[in-house]
Amino acid sequence: MDNSKIKRYTVTAALPYTNGPVHIGHLAGVYIPADIYARFLRSNRRDVKFVCGSDENGVPITLKAKREGITPQEVVDKYHKIIGDSFKEFGVSFDIYHRTSSLTHHQTASDFFENLYDKGVFTEEVTEQYYDEEAKQFLADRYITGTCPKCGNENAYGDQCENCGSTLNATDLINPKSTLSGNKPILKETKNWFLPLDKYEDQLRTYIESHKEWRPNVYGQCQSWLNAGLQPRAMTRDLDWGIKVPVKGAEGKVLYVWFDAPIGYISATKELCNYAKLDVWNPMAEEYYIRTVESDKCGWEEYWKEEDTKLVHFIGKDNIVFHCIIFPAVLMAHGGYILPDNVPANEFLNLEGQKISTSKNWAVWLNEYLRDFEGKQDVLRYVLTATAPETKDNDFTWKDFQARNNNELVAILGNFVNRVMVLTHKYFNGVVPTCMEITAQDQSVIDELALFPDKIAFSIENYRFREALSEVMNVARLGNKYLAETEPWKLIKTDEDRVRTILFVSLQICVNLQILMEPFMPFTSEKLMNMLQSGGHIWEEAGSAKLIKRGHKICEAALLFDKIEDAAIDFQIEKLNQSKATNALVTEVVPAKENINFDQFGEMDIRVATITAAVKVEKTKKLLKLTVNTGLDERTVVSGIAEHYKPEDIIGQQVSLLVNLAPREIKGIVSQGMILMAENAAGKLVFVAPTTNFDNGSVVR
Repeated sequence: MDNSKIKRYTVTAALPYTNGPVHIGHLAGVYIPADIYARFLRSNRRDVKFVCGSDENGVPITLKAKREGITPQEVVDKYHKIIGDSFKEFGVSFDIYHRTSSLTHHQTASDFFENLYDKGVFTEEVTEQYYDEEAKQFLADRYITGTCPKCGNENAYGDQCENCGSTLNATDLINPKSTLSGNKPILKETKNWFLPLDKYEDQLRTYIESHKEWRPNVYGQCQSWLNAGLQPRAMTRDLDWGIKVPVKGAEGKVLYVWFDAPIGYISATKELCNYAKLDVWNPMAEEYYIRTVESDKCGWEEYWKEEDTKLVHFIGKDNIVFHCIIFPAVLMAHGGYILPDNVPANEFLNLEGQKISTSKNWAVWLNEYLRDFEGKQDVLRYVLTATAPETKDNDFTWKDFQARNNNELVAILGNFVNRVMVLTHKYFNGVVPTCMEITAQDQSVIDELALFPDKIAFSIENYRFREALSEVMNVARLGNKYLAETEPWKLIKTDEDRVRTILFVSLQICVNLQILMEPFMPFTSEKLMNMLQSGGHIWEEAGSAKLIKRGHKICEAALLFDKIEDAAIDFQIEKLNQSKATNALVTEVVPAKENINFDQFGEMDIRVATITAAVKVEKTKKLLKLTVNTGLDERTVVSGIAEHYKPEDIIGQQVSLLVNLAPREIKGIVSQGMILMAENAAGKLVFVAPTTNFDNGSVVR
């Protein structure tokens, strides 16, 4: 969109599920870049609404409630407060932090569904869906896990594989199981309402292809979906928690969370614009108890329906399809709404070389960070922006966090500001000195300073926040270089007027830093503003060398940052090590298979055997070719244990062998039997074998 035609901005950040606190992966992927962008727009006096809120519907909520033994309402109330308080303390400057349990949201989402229903957009289909016979419940996507058909991940969900990022249907999973009982679910007929995405494929393609400026991961994933051919997708679910489907014959069904969640941006904007003053809505209620009062001059529609509004969604890469395909299709079907102008989705952030896992507590939780590093919000904001996974997955380590604080924030940014403030107080009693003669050296610095605001703005407007932050730090580097070359602490003895000019220019750099760093490090910017007593400046003033006047009194110097010692970092690393140790002790018990009768068991002939030879199977990673003495004969067995045992280490190893398994050809080798192994939750394999030496051929009963 041509920036000259934009009158207002609607900036959204993905609604976090209220089933746990926010961690650094969420911050780096969504909330910090969104906040930088919104703060930058405000600094440029743009009309912007920055909206977010808790996603309080969906299966993750009910799963959390079952695990904690509390109600879904108690779960959302608990984590809405934790998340909201953490965002506020961290300085994420939402104009509103909403929640999808509000009456405004329930009514807005219901109205959307009814609009599409009345237009005949939905198709009503009876399909077979997974059902847990023991739990007596249809299974929503996240109630089913199994093996991903695309990458082989054994812990994929019924809607998505978090390992490869593929979007799935539950029936795509190999070896599906219910997360409620652990049993294999059955297929059972049920009726739901589907959004025929295939009918909007041409419109969506035209829309997507008009945004080739989107990040490659976003544009590429959208094209992949379109090229594969879009299929109808159910917009309702068989659940008892969520927004009830507002049509007859839909008892026991709620709106699909990815139908209602993006609409949460709209309902949040409504409440922000005084659409209604409401209490929290109980989704289990059978009717609305509070009357909506809408202002005639509410104004929310300007931010969602006017063509001169720019809509930007900040999300993680796992939400691309929902924000770029499904939600735009819903908006197209409804009519009257603008479509997202950009969806700058980040990749994933890993932690200490491993994927962040909430279930394994392998994460840095925001609420815990704020407790452990009091007053250091901007350090984390800085590090997560400097290492943001904008184009590829990246890694957060505590040692890098410490190094960036000590070697960059303290030694570069903090050092420059502190030296200028201290020298101004030491030589001129904290009063901005008069600028005397400007030398070529001074002018060169002033000219270079003037270039930074546009460079930083260009990077931010193109969603390159790492690049923009690097340029902010280059302003501090420019200041340090200027002081190092001019050495005012030496000149003061012989040329006080020269020192006046040097500190005057240096103070201008400080004021510029205060303006330019604000979107990235708002707490530090405010601290510096208070020291300089220079409030009220906006972005368009940055680049000037006349922002602070001679004779202006500044406050005493204070350190912007202090060093982080090894002990604080060691404590955080130890917390992660404890999580790793705990995870190693916790074994996920695989649910029992269906019962067999004794005769079936009796047909299995399991014998003690000894491995007499072992070699790797060429062009494979997992396979070993074993020669085993069964006491009956000597035979060949191919076993997938090469990643766990070296061939030379298992010669002479006794094993339990299923000897009457039908022969099978594997990689051109006829394998006669199967060695019994035990596997733990971490995937480690060990032999099931006698604890003392036993005769080959002994029967295992």
